[in-house]
Amino acid sequence: MKKFLKIIGILLLIFIAVLIAIPLVLESKIDTIVQNYADENLNADLSFDDISLSLISSFPKAEVNVENLKIINRAPFEDETLVTAKSISFEMPVRQLFSSEDEPLAVNEIIADELLLTLKTNKNGTVNYDIVKKNESVTPTSDSSSTSFSFDIEHYELNNSAITYLDEESNVKFDATDINHSGNGIFSGQLSELETNTVAKISLSLDSTNYLTNNNLKLDALIDLNLDEDIYTFKENKGFINALPLEFNGFVQLVEAGQQIDITFKNPESSFKDFLAILPETYSKNIEDVTTTGSFKIDGEIKGLISDESIPTLDINLLSKNASFKYPDLAKSVDNITIDASIKNKTGKANDTYIDINKLDFKVDQDVFKSEAHIKNLTGNILIDAYLDGVLNLANITKAYPIELENQLSGILKGKLNTSFDMNAIETNAYQRIKNKGSVTISDFIFSSEDIVNPIQINNADLSFKPGNVMLNSFDAQTGKSDFKATGYINNLLGFLLSDKKLQGDFKVTSNNFVVEDFMVEDESVTDDSKKTTSDDESLKIPDFLDCSIYANAQNVVYDNLTLKNVSGKLRIKDQNANLSEMTTSLFGGKLGINGNVSTKSDRPIFDMQLAMQQFDISQSFNDLEMLKALAPIAKVVQGKLNSTINVSGLLDENFTPDLNTISGDALAEILTSNIDTSKSPILSGLDDQLNFIDFNELEKDIKTKLKFDKGEVTVNPFTITYNDIPIEVSGKHSFTNTMDYKAIVEVPAKYLGNDVNQLLESLNDPELDNVTIPVTANIDGTFSNPNIKTDLTSGIANLTNLLIEIQKQKLLNQGKDKVNELIGGILGNNKNETKTDSTITKTDSTKTNSTEDVVKEGVKNVLGDIFRKKKSKEKEDKKVPDSTKND
Repeated sequence: MKKFLKIIGILLLIFIAVLIAIPLVLESKIDTIVQNYADENLNADLSFDDISLSLISSFPKAEVNVENLKIINRAPFEDETLVTAKSISFEMPVRQLFSSEDEPLAVNEIIADELLLTLKTNKNGTVNYDIVKKNESVTPTSDSSSTSFSFDIEHYELNNSAITYLDEESNVKFDATDINHSGNGIFSGQLSELETNTVAKISLSLDSTNYLTNNNLKLDALIDLNLDEDIYTFKENKGFINALPLEFNGFVQLVEAGQQIDITFKNPESSFKDFLAILPETYSKNIEDVTTTGSFKIDGEIKGLISDESIPTLDINLLSKNASFKYPDLAKSVDNITIDASIKNKTGKANDTYIDINKLDFKVDQDVFKSEAHIKNLTGNILIDAYLDGVLNLANITKAYPIELENQLSGILKGKLNTSFDMNAIETNAYQRIKNKGSVTISDFIFSSEDIVNPIQINNADLSFKPGNVMLNSFDAQTGKSDFKATGYINNLLGFLLSDKKLQGDFKVTSNNFVVEDFMVEDESVTDDSKKTTSDDESLKIPDFLDCSIYANAQNVVYDNLTLKNVSGKLRIKDQNANLSEMTTSLFGGKLGINGNVSTKSDRPIFDMQLAMQQFDISQSFNDLEMLKALAPIAKVVQGKLNSTINVSGLLDENFTPDLNTISGDALAEILTSNIDTSKSPILSGLDDQLNFIDFNELEKDIKTKLKFDKGEVTVNPFTITYNDIPIEVSGKHSFTNTMDYKAIVEVPAKYLGNDVNQLLESLNDPELDNVTIPVTANIDGTFSNPNIKTDLTSGIANLTNLLIEIQKQKLLNQGKDKVNELIGGILGNNKNETKTDSTITKTDSTKTNSTEDVVKEGVKNVLGDIFRKKKSKEKEDKKVPDSTKND
């Protein structure tokens, strides 16, 4: 006995060793078979990480496992993935491993885990799954039979998988996710039976419209297989779409032209709760707790040939009468529900499919809503004929149905409307083919969203629908502190609602108070997160869907720290661009005219404006407008009026105000001054100290100048102002950071230069010298708050004195009229040829007597002493009445 057991044990060990060794020997054979099959029969690239063979875990069958399988398409879908699978396992009898080279492998079981299949049809109608080579293109080989398989399947599974179908030609997308499908049966017989179980989530969109979104699908199907005639018959089948049960029977037969279908279906129950079950669970919530009355019936027949030229005929009907439902946790119920709808096709031509909603009526509280619609030509130019009549209290929607609205919504909607149109008319704006008739009114409508700062309240709105357009008879609304009323018309309301068309129309808008901040996004300016109504990454944009003209008239418009009065003008909005024309407003005691553009199409808003200012209060406007303050900082000390035209372009910041570092343009300004306060300007105070013969508080009242600005720098063209009979030419530039480089050239009459200069002029007694002036240049740099001022007043006086003394000397020496005239000409020329004059003086000085030198020195000393006398108050009294005999 012990010997027998020992022999048995040895045999078992040998058998186990063989089971372990066989895979090591045969794995290369299976690898080669699979790869050869793919190379010879597939017009695609197949790859996998590993193929393993096991005999122990599946004994008495062998199991082949393929890991990380991929099939990559070739042109015209080159490098696109058709199939991926984490693993695919095949089970077959062990004896198949010892079959001869010319015998095919028979597979009994297939299990695929995490298989992802993407089926695609491009715009040319080419499919990516037609990867099997045509028979005539396959070159026979001596061992071609060794690369074949036969399927004698008893069981198959598809676990945690997904299938996507994309049809670019007809804009259809179908997704089946979370697929778990299994089947049991025998495929090898001529007549066999297959039992299947399927659960999945399905989504379907047609022409970018979602009809199914993650709807749950459950199907238990018993299928008779007639493999000889390719007929698959469904019997004892029950499926679920969400929670709606459906029973169906019939068959599908594969024929040369396509698939012949004959299937009928119906819901086995007739409760209205079945209708709620069609809706996705997200919207229907817990329908088992819903109280319903009335019936709901759905039945249908699909019969005919699916081919390139035809579809089956359709006869699908939905019918519900005297129905109602009420959710236990909600206050309102929906009553008097009647549904009579059908989908039909009687010819088998796809374009002859039509939908009739003969009646869709319901009542919520005291509000009754009735409607019907007829839709034809579904695969071509869709034709729609609809009728709506009823009242909806929008606040009752969430009180009767468990829908969670992202935004607050309330108000009363009343409407009675007939509409008839085709989609091509909407796409091409063929308004003559859009037949609308009726009216819609809205009252006490409130809408809030995180896209807007404050809830919008529409007190009332009245729209009349006419062929071609919609008239906005009245519109009265408010948000925040703003109110506005509007009238006008909309050209393509249906195109906006049903297609991707922009909202086109013309509107007249009036407002008593319009606060721009009420329509702007709050982000960083709101520190309390609980008060924020918008997300941090949003910014103000001109809506892309608007293509309209707005004629505005507002009594008050509040923008930042400005209050604009009597605003009127035209606003043209298109492609995220707002064009302002003929816009006028009262501001800073004057008038402002605006023309220009603002665009938010790029990452940062861009503006290009022409501004015309008339009779602006200077001190107020230069204090409140950052741009004016940057262009002319010194103007804040001026009291008076401003007339100006400014052309300016640049970028806007997050508050929709100009970014000064990006603006460029030019300006022409006229300043009508009534008063200047030098004490408020370090520049004028500094000049006042150095040029004490000028009272800068009494400068010329009217000033005109032109300036240009770009990249943060302002260049001022030369302009002249006067003080009494003293002209002052100013030019230069400054930056928006207040650094500056200016020059002021003052033509100073000699009579303001002291007694000694005047005495010299009187002693010469020459009429030609009565209007003698000298140019004094003040160079100004530094900053506006801390200027650095340098003048050449001292040297100018010395040069003039030397010239006058030289003239006097020449006259005393009686050296000739020509020499005297030459010197006088030099003076009257305002020392424009100073180098020449100075050289003349120098040559003359070499022959001077000591008495002449003393006269010059004494003259300069006396003049400078008079100019820089310390008591300025007396000097200013003297200069008020210029007198050549008075000391300064």
